[in-house]
Amino acid sequence: MNIKKLILQGEGTTLDFKKTITSNEKIARSLVAFANNQGGQLLIGVGDDGSVKGVKSEDEERYMILKSAHQFCRPAIEPDFEEVYVDDKLVLVVKIAPSGTKPHYALDENKKWWVYFRVNDKSILASKVLVDVIRKGNDHTPNVITYNEQEKQLLQFLNDQGRITLKQFSKLTRNSYRQSQKILVSMIIGGIIRPHINEKEEFYTIA
Repeated sequence: MNIKKLILQGEGTTLDFKKTITSNEKIARSLVAFANNQGGQLLIGVGDDGSVKGVKSEDEERYMILKSAHQFCRPAIEPDFEEVYVDDKLVLVVKIAPSGTKPHYALDENKKWWVYFRVNDKSILASKVLVDVIRKGNDHTPNVITYNEQEKQLLQFLNDQGRITLKQFSKLTRNSYRQSQKILVSMIIGGIIRPHINEKEEFYTIA
């Protein structure tokens, strides 16, 4: 593994840097976010800026990660480990495979379970729409979409405005949030629209 080349790529959808493990809850979020998306790698002993600090105790870091994966993730996650030396400093590489038992939940500081999803370099709390997309992503049966009037309204709105939120779609079709959510989920899985998530809102565009 060319760890220096990997670090130069910077944090992203499948890569996260951790200088050290300080919280089981925080590391659990990263683990489930990777498992719920494309999988990924955690580089322990690397700062957010890509500087290699190395780990002080490989056994302690490994124990913390396994505890997070087994006790703070539901269903439990099984990470793979690799030890890599960079300029005589030990970096612990934690590999998380994309899961076939999605969605995974992470336990927070208030003992509540939440679904997280990896978006760019962030582990984002998943909305109800995204949780349904993650859950149905395990179903590999063809998703056939027949465009009804509401779906046509959605596509027309996106052609005109470029983006739409769940609230806007619910208002547009005069449907409940739940009914609107089902339509959005179906169209995301069908590859017709694409979700976008930031810290303020979730919105959808034509794929």
